[in-house]
Amino acid sequence: MDRLEILKTYKIYIGGAFPRTESGRYYPLLNQSGKLIANVCLSSRKDFRNAVVAARGAFSSWSGRAAFNRSQILYRIAEMLETRKLQFIQELVMQGNKPRAAESEVNTAIDIWVYYAGWCDKYQQIFGTINPVSSSHFNFSVPEPTGVVGILAPVKSSLTGIVSAIAPVIAGGNTCVVLASEVKPLCAVTLAEVIHASDVPGGVVNILTGKLSELQSHFASHMDVNALVYYGNDELVMKSIQELGVQNVKRVLLHNPHNFDEPNPYFILEAQEIKTTWHPIENIGTSGGKY
Repeated sequence: MDRLEILKTYKIYIGGAFPRTESGRYYPLLNQSGKLIANVCLSSRKDFRNAVVAARGAFSSWSGRAAFNRSQILYRIAEMLETRKLQFIQELVMQGNKPRAAESEVNTAIDIWVYYAGWCDKYQQIFGTINPVSSSHFNFSVPEPTGVVGILAPVKSSLTGIVSAIAPVIAGGNTCVVLASEVKPLCAVTLAEVIHASDVPGGVVNILTGKLSELQSHFASHMDVNALVYYGNDELVMKSIQELGVQNVKRVLLHNPHNFDEPNPYFILEAQEIKTTWHPIENIGTSGGKY
């Protein structure tokens, strides 16, 4: 007897759980032939606010972890992604990629996780400095994580775009709320499953699906989001999020959507604050005593 195919339910990812959108809305995702692939959650403002709460709750624990431990966890994501390559390739093909291009994209995504895993315990030494001062002090500048980072992922990329956006942000100890590509969201949801099984604490990465036009203003205006990364070139969107981000002096980072798959340690630095510490120098006399 013929059996009914059990189709995958694509949910959002908030606080280490996979809820459906609280709005109950969805949008149909069609392939190039017009055939229905999946029904995708249409996230609401409430979903976004819940994700920010989860990200803020996870921040202190994640930023306080040893850099080497964060490196291990990012490498574990790469390992898990490697074991599920065929599933990601299949989803990319469903969304219009050619099989060979799909395999190349998955390999690139895995390599990006490995790249940033290697930088987790190195970027502070590279970007930190000892500053010359004209007084009896040591003066140190050290990068520290910004906090909760909102990410508007590249629209035309299903996997490497979102990986390139998330990896440097969490490598630097931040937590994030991500809006996946509206037209190619499948790999983002499956990536959430990989992250969930890869020792990443709940709330560090939160992934929403839905419309950029509905959620961009909430990402930019929320007072508990410390930075916003936009991968796109829509001038109206860029102007809007920059204006709204002023309300809490939010750092707004604008990236070329075509260069997202070129990893760079400076992408880690962009979501860091520089903390400068002054420490007095203890003077020691010729007799060996302090004065």
